[in-house]
Amino acid sequence: MALRNGSQGAEMTSELTVAIHAAVYLAHKNAPQSSEELAVNICTHPVRVRKIMAALCRAGIAISQEGSEGGYRLCRKPQEITLRQIADALHAALVESRWQSGDPEMSCLVASGMAREMDKIYRQLNEQCLESLDRLTLWDLLQDLFVTQPEQIIMNKKEEPIHENIR
Repeated sequence: MALRNGSQGAEMTSELTVAIHAAVYLAHKNAPQSSEELAVNICTHPVRVRKIMAALCRAGIAISQEGSEGGYRLCRKPQEITLRQIADALHAALVESRWQSGDPEMSCLVASGMAREMDKIYRQLNEQCLESLDRLTLWDLLQDLFVTQPEQIIMNKKEEPIHENIR
């Protein structure tokens, strides 16, 4: 049996969840938000938020502003940012196994080849997930979240709702 990265099991990255949550919140607030403000809304630690936001900034999805009015904000409209772009910014593998069965040194073809076959399956699943994320934007999530209050989707800088065209 072989372990990858010292962990067991298949998992979806929680960093992607934090990144998407932060980006949706930034789109909704429509004003710079500090890592502390984002962390409160996401229910995580500000250091974790800063690490993830740094990746979004490097990818051109967000920007960090310094000063009393500083914080993070999005670089583009929520309609233009796909969830795949966020996943790509984090280099996130959505489907992977950190544990492999068998042993490539064994003479049994099942034992020696199963890990390779499962890796192919995981790569295909990962690509299918990324293709699905490419069809979803931050705007789609905002519309789902605010389905009963569409006028609240995007806030202006004074925290008042701005009505955006709904699909």
